[in-house]
Amino acid sequence: MTLEILGTAVGIIYLWLEYRASIYLWIAGIIMPAIYIFVYYNAGLYADFGINIYYLLIALYGWFVWKTGFTLTGKRSEAKELEISRTPRNAWRKIIIAYALSQVSIAWLLCNFTDSTVPWPDSFTTALSIVGMWMLARKYIEQWWVWCIVDVASSALYIYKELYFTAALYAVYAIIAIFGYYKWINLMQKEMNHEK
Repeated sequence: MTLEILGTAVGIIYLWLEYRASIYLWIAGIIMPAIYIFVYYNAGLYADFGINIYYLLIALYGWFVWKTGFTLTGKRSEAKELEISRTPRNAWRKIIIAYALSQVSIAWLLCNFTDSTVPWPDSFTTALSIVGMWMLARKYIEQWWVWCIVDVASSALYIYKELYFTAALYAVYAIIAIFGYYKWINLMQKEMNHEK
């Protein structure tokens, strides 16, 4: 329970930094999954355990992309840091395919190789988190809506698994995700006005 409380505290800091679109969210994004690897393993949430390894790696990628402003084409944007943007239309098909393949693959692994009691809900939140983290690393504003879905589903799952502190954290995340979306819209408009 101590690790869960510590992870919750780091998660609140992470959320505050993400809300502000602060590059320092990636530091909390390294610490938090390092804690939750142990929490989820002990709770038998193996997909969530596995996703935290991905979170560690994507945090390093996110820090690099936000800091350097590199685009998907590998070219550096004119801005010093990556700017908030909308998800490109041509990226949505790839995002949906990545989500679907991830969900089916994770559920199959959980059903066949673990004693998970919640393989489909666990794989749902995990697969959606994979694409949500990638969208955050690209600084796409729609990542907030993905996280809202993940957070509501995760909160329900954690209540079922009796991880009440974590469930409360994800309930707060869901509410903040809505406010975060509008905060990022304002930040994006300020960035565009600053360029003019």
